[in-house]
Amino acid sequence: MIFVTGLAINTGFALAALAALMTFCVHTFVGGRFAAAPLLVAPDLAPATRWLNYMTWHMVTALLAVMTIALGWSAFQQAGAVPVVVLLLVLSGLLSGVTIAVTLKAGIRPWRFPSSYLFLIILACALWGLGNPS
Repeated sequence: MIFVTGLAINTGFALAALAALMTFCVHTFVGGRFAAAPLLVAPDLAPATRWLNYMTWHMVTALLAVMTIALGWSAFQQAGAVPVVVLLLVLSGLLSGVTIAVTLKAGIRPWRFPSSYLFLIILACALWGLGNPS
């Protein structure tokens, strides 16, 4: 735990928030350009498939923003943050696992999809914060 002008900050939760922000930025600004934008012009996809994938892309964007805010909030909480963090670390583990499973099924190396390891970084930081509350 670090102290900034009298505020106690859970370092692990703060790092998890920073990792979630980094994941949000990679997803939004890099993935948006190289994955979401080409999806909209893919000629071999039916319109319903194209727009469903585009919608889920934006759902993940919203999820990452909420994760960043919730983990940032948790870093400054002395009590009450644990259930939020546990939920988000389980979610991070599941999302990383889904990414790894999908890439392996597709014959792609998992590290080619940043979500495989970025969600694991969030999980690891949150676990560290749970183990070092003070």
